[in-house]
Amino acid sequence: MIRHPLRVFVGSLSHETNSFSPLPTSLRAFEADLLHRAGDPATLAQAMAFPAYGDAIEAGRARGHEIIAGLCAWTQPSGPLPGPVYERLRDELLADLSAAGAVDLVILVLHGAMMSDDHDDCEGDILARARALVGPGIPIGAVLDLHGNLTAQMIDSATVVIGCKEYPHTDYRARVDELYDLLERTARGEIAPRSVFRRGPVVGPIGTTEDPMRTFVQSLTQREGSDGILSVSMMHGFPWSDSADTGTASLVVHDGSRADLAVAAAEDVLGRFVEISAAMSAGRTRGIDQVLDEAEQLHPSTGPVVIADGADNPGGGAACDSTFVLRALIERGIGDAALGMIWDPQAALIAADAGVGARLPLRIGGKVGPMSGAPIDAEVEVLAVRHDARQKGLTGTLSEPLGLAVAVRVGGIEVVLNSIRQQVFSPECFTALGIDLSRKRLVVVKSTQHFKAAFAPVAGAVLYCNAPGSLNMDLSALPYTKLVLPVRSAETRGRADPGIKRG
Repeated sequence: MIRHPLRVFVGSLSHETNSFSPLPTSLRAFEADLLHRAGDPATLAQAMAFPAYGDAIEAGRARGHEIIAGLCAWTQPSGPLPGPVYERLRDELLADLSAAGAVDLVILVLHGAMMSDDHDDCEGDILARARALVGPGIPIGAVLDLHGNLTAQMIDSATVVIGCKEYPHTDYRARVDELYDLLERTARGEIAPRSVFRRGPVVGPIGTTEDPMRTFVQSLTQREGSDGILSVSMMHGFPWSDSADTGTASLVVHDGSRADLAVAAAEDVLGRFVEISAAMSAGRTRGIDQVLDEAEQLHPSTGPVVIADGADNPGGGAACDSTFVLRALIERGIGDAALGMIWDPQAALIAADAGVGARLPLRIGGKVGPMSGAPIDAEVEVLAVRHDARQKGLTGTLSEPLGLAVAVRVGGIEVVLNSIRQQVFSPECFTALGIDLSRKRLVVVKSTQHFKAAFAPVAGAVLYCNAPGSLNMDLSALPYTKLVLPVRSAETRGRADPGIKRG
């Protein structure tokens, strides 16, 4: 008999692991970004603002359910977690689940591309251990970033797995509501979900805001609710996580009434995605000179040309202190430009100590490793200093502190330096420091795609630059050691279908 109200456990352990990142992932990194332990009021507001975790808690409370909130841990993408760090956080999450006692549902907010020194599939490991704790009859659901690499262990261990559909990831609340509905219906005996997934090749990041990907995403939702299909996800994968499971995957959750249609849908979705992504990624591999040549020829009347330096995007594990694009701007003598944010706490502190209006020699960026380039030594003017600036994050609220942030002028370029490593999500990275983007010809942002939602309304044009860096789009040049290519095997999985074998 299902309780009224339901008792629901919510927990999160999330990290996007870049196997090629020069930055280690430490417990201190989680503590600096987000490490909320159950019942800690000091970090509760930060956890509630974390996409999907806070959404799940709010969704459950709105339904009148009893919510047991466990660990919520996240840090910026970087290298694989040391084994002891991963195991400590995993075991804390599982201990919270165990301490919750009898529950009716388990909702876990994971990523899908977390790796440690000892586990290439941390999410699969977490879900398998959670399943062992609660037993076979309790619905377990996981919501993943679409940049996760789906595995059989994830699907075997969970009742329902759902990936977000949008990039930028603007649909976490919708996906949480979808997952919650399916889990609650399962708990009440209305459905017995099964899952089918098909694995595809490794591809680079593809945004979903423009056609043909915009229409493709809409088609995923249109498939849901008919022919026994409950949910459709298209996992884009994360190519910078080096594992045997790295790659794209279509995922169809169905009720078992027409398994043949679910299989056909998974195959069709994957085929269409691969075709579309091949066409859309063609323009993402142009180098700095090609992109700047085009940018200088453009003269949009509605706003600046925004150039995405995705190869140095900390949201994918890059250091965020590369100087390749800045150096090219300086060497070309380009003015009326802004660039940000360069993660350089030392340079930011020196400039802040000098004060607004000061002119001084400053060494900028190029500090972490070879993929950061050489540092730039320049005479700069300090334009602004802020300790309290924030930018809008994925939730659309001013939730992301920049730390110590300064704006300096290098020739005709206004550069933002800051002390908290994060990608550019929104114009506040610049405007909070007095930089008027409407007066700029060029704006360079260290981001791959998440900037698009907030910058599209102010940009006259958007260009993507494949500069050197830890997230270089030339995937064929990456030193993979575990990746299995071509990734063409088909997978069919579901706890409700224990006899199904791999296709």
